[in-house]
Amino acid sequence: MSLVDTRGLTAFYGDAQALFGIDFRLEPGELVAMIGANGAGKSTFLKALTGLIAVPRGMVHLDGEPVGGLAPGEIVRRGLAMVPEGRRLFPSLSVEENLLMGAFAGRRGPWTLARLYRMFPVLENKRHAPATALSGGQQQMVAIGRALMSNPRVLLCDELSLGLAPIVIKEIYDAMPAFLAEGLSVLIVEQDVSVAQRVSSRVYCLQEGRVSLEGRSDTLTREQISQAYFGLGPVPRAGAIA
Repeated sequence: MSLVDTRGLTAFYGDAQALFGIDFRLEPGELVAMIGANGAGKSTFLKALTGLIAVPRGMVHLDGEPVGGLAPGEIVRRGLAMVPEGRRLFPSLSVEENLLMGAFAGRRGPWTLARLYRMFPVLENKRHAPATALSGGQQQMVAIGRALMSNPRVLLCDELSLGLAPIVIKEIYDAMPAFLAEGLSVLIVEQDVSVAQRVSSRVYCLQEGRVSLEGRSDTLTREQISQAYFGLGPVPRAGAIA
């Protein structure tokens, strides 16, 4: 049984359809990447998973249970947390207060302030500073830490590398093995295709709200990804998962 799966997932903004029949799965302990051009539907997909967009109950499953359309707070309590695009930190709160907000759901698990400070020492040094006064990379660490403080089973990361220096991106992605070692499953939405392939076991590509390619990260070719990413004709099947 997949930890997360969607079955023919559709999503709408009013009368405008944004997702068209998305079939997706995320296995326990797996890191999957989702790629696609701006407007392909990646962030909409994450919003559908987290209850930020209402979808039919049976189109999204968490650990075999239908969770589509549940309130976002209920989905967090069931073990799914998101690091949103743009970080969305609380500007009136300190670094530590932002982190503690993530524990509001009351789930037990390995992620505590002490554990996060060991992973990201710079956050302990700046724990009393306003979160939005930190550098972009440090703010991203706070956003990740806030999500981890809910002790999720599934971590969704929306555009972690957006606007960050390469050395900071590497530092953040270097932490991913530690997340997986704690039993987390991770879905990253990533604009940088090379980074997405490097850190993930499988890749989904969205194009105009549809899955245009699914395959193992280490077997997909640049040609396959380019065709799927830009919609340049039929996608070769080699490397795709049956």
